[in-house]
Amino acid sequence: MSISPSTATSAAGLAALEERLRDDLLTLGWPAKAWISPATRNDRPVHDVIVIGAGQAGLALSMALQQVGIKPVLLDQSPLDFEGPWATTARMETLRSPKELTGPAMGIPSLSFRAWFIAQFGRDAWTALDKIPRLQWMDYLRWYRRVTNADVRNGHQVIAVRPQADGVVEVDVKANNVVATWQARRLVLATGRDGLGGATIPAFMQGVDKKLWAHSSDEMDYATLAGKHVGVVGAGASAMDSAATALESGAASVDMLIRRSQLPQINKSKGSGVPGLTHGQYLLPDAWKWRIRHYINAQQVPPPHGSTLRVSRHSNAFFNLGSAVQGVEQVGSKLHVQTSSGVFVLDFLIISTGFAVDWKLRPEFSDIAPHVKLWNSRFTPEAGDEDAELSASPDLGALFEFQGDLPGLDHIHCFCYPAALSHGTVSGDIPAISDGARKLAQGLASVIYRDDIEQHFAKLQAYAEPELDGTEWTAADSAARIRQLQQ
Repeated sequence: MSISPSTATSAAGLAALEERLRDDLLTLGWPAKAWISPATRNDRPVHDVIVIGAGQAGLALSMALQQVGIKPVLLDQSPLDFEGPWATTARMETLRSPKELTGPAMGIPSLSFRAWFIAQFGRDAWTALDKIPRLQWMDYLRWYRRVTNADVRNGHQVIAVRPQADGVVEVDVKANNVVATWQARRLVLATGRDGLGGATIPAFMQGVDKKLWAHSSDEMDYATLAGKHVGVVGAGASAMDSAATALESGAASVDMLIRRSQLPQINKSKGSGVPGLTHGQYLLPDAWKWRIRHYINAQQVPPPHGSTLRVSRHSNAFFNLGSAVQGVEQVGSKLHVQTSSGVFVLDFLIISTGFAVDWKLRPEFSDIAPHVKLWNSRFTPEAGDEDAELSASPDLGALFEFQGDLPGLDHIHCFCYPAALSHGTVSGDIPAISDGARKLAQGLASVIYRDDIEQHFAKLQAYAEPELDGTEWTAADSAARIRQLQQ
């Protein structure tokens, strides 16, 4: 869809929207007045909340925290305006979510993507829009960061996290080639889909030259695939996006190697998107938490309609169903990919096998990894319902906090995809990100107040702003009044 309003029209519309947003925030009392006393430790400042990650989850949480009078600092290793995957490793043409979802708008209409879009392109363009273009979503998040005054520190890489027994979390941060230790009362990991690990690499890729393959989440120049015979392992959304990008970049052919004999056609996760589950996953019995998440995993999420057509419209795209990969052998500069339907000889292979909780891939969390309680120590599923992803998920407390035997560990909060089994999909995906951000922000305000209860009670006792000054009334002569009433 081509949308090209004049620069002047777009700027004027956006300026008017921003004025409307300022008035909305003023009406709602946003941000709330700060109420936490500054703290120091070892003569250095202690931040109330530090958030690792300034993608949509981190930005939504920043906005929710400001609503309760807390101004967090967001640390992101990416350069300015390239936080999250949207302008780097994501390759879909459009988002998969319906355009009507409000995402991180926090219930404020003037902060929504819809308002941002209409302000620049008009209502007719909104009506004509099918799904949100990926890079336009990135532009919206850039605007969101600016108008919400999120305190984002780009180029800040977290290299170590050490919770302390006194409740402070020490965070070693590298910026401009200098490592410094930051301190926080609460640390939040808003680290995305691969927040506690990284890409899942099948065993059959072990020993294969990395020049001949990539994971779909890797940053790579797809133009290098021009003229090559490419294979894509998997048939999910990212597999389709990678296949389409390779084809559009001039690949001689793309063979999709698909284990199933049929593609899944129904997105079961959409059937779970009701407020009762959004707000109530944490309160469900363990067996039901597992049953719901495992069912969705086992059924698998189908690739989006548009993403699949983006591949199938190419005559040199091949959907090889029932072709489970059994092994990969490097023969010279070629890959011989053994599948259940035969051997494919390819020039390059793209592995689209998702992400896993794998602490070894996140050395910055090495101090906490051995101590984090996982679901595999909490719950044993019935035979046939085993699920590696769920077993490796962290067993989180009511405020997304890690649980385990390390003092101070519960001051670190997991606000990324691996929280799904404990809390549902409220910590990363667009549909319920505002709900999750509000829940965590309100909880953090509560525990910080609890931790400082003596200080706040002292403030309550010392509070002495008069509501009345003594001139508002005249004391009656009660004896005279009583005699008057008795006459």
